[in-house]
Amino acid sequence: MSETLQKNQSPRITQTAENYLLSIAVLHEDGVNPHISELAAYLRRIPKGEEVGTTLASVSGMIQRMTKDGLLEITKDKRILLSPMGMNYAKNVVRRHRLSERLLVDLLDIPLERAESEAHSLEHGISEELLSKIEEKLNFPQTCPYGRPIYRPDDMEISTTDANSIQLSDAVQGGTYSIVRIPDEDYPLLSFLVSNKILPGQQIRVEERAVYRGVIDISHSESSLSLGMDVAGRIRVRAI
Repeated sequence: MSETLQKNQSPRITQTAENYLLSIAVLHEDGVNPHISELAAYLRRIPKGEEVGTTLASVSGMIQRMTKDGLLEITKDKRILLSPMGMNYAKNVVRRHRLSERLLVDLLDIPLERAESEAHSLEHGISEELLSKIEEKLNFPQTCPYGRPIYRPDDMEISTTDANSIQLSDAVQGGTYSIVRIPDEDYPLLSFLVSNKILPGQQIRVEERAVYRGVIDISHSESSLSLGMDVAGRIRVRAI
């Protein structure tokens, strides 16, 4: 019997496996097919209440079990990929997670900086019927509150980074941009961005791209601030 697929053979899998698939899917969206060490580092950002093992030994063991169950594939250079079956499961858990975020922010007024963490508590118990009702109530949102896509049941695969957007760190000095996506898994950074209104849909101007200082200075109608290039590299924007 599978260790990661539930014994009742329902289309749901164990909570731990769901968290692994969610993490791998997000990394895939960012163009990363992770090694075990990269996945372990990302899993450490998941709320502790999810009880996801993050040591290299525990992650390696879980990856072996999920590979045996047909959810993952491992390349010759030890990178972790979603199998076709794993892709289907991953789309479902990502969809539940992001609609949970929308529910929390749009209907329950949970602060944006808390919604990603709280969504982990909701996503595992939502049935497909309830999920459809939530989606309808929210008027079929296209993205989560942080700008990542919400997949539909008939979407074929997890998408990679939007070709029409760029990293803020690559933006041109003097250019005007609309923020497309902000990082949602780094809670201190997310709180900083929210407090400075660096949010999807916000229009910003790049005042100075000071590569020699390792910062980019930006402004919008209510604030001006400097961001390190590493932080700017995790924010995606689209030229206006």
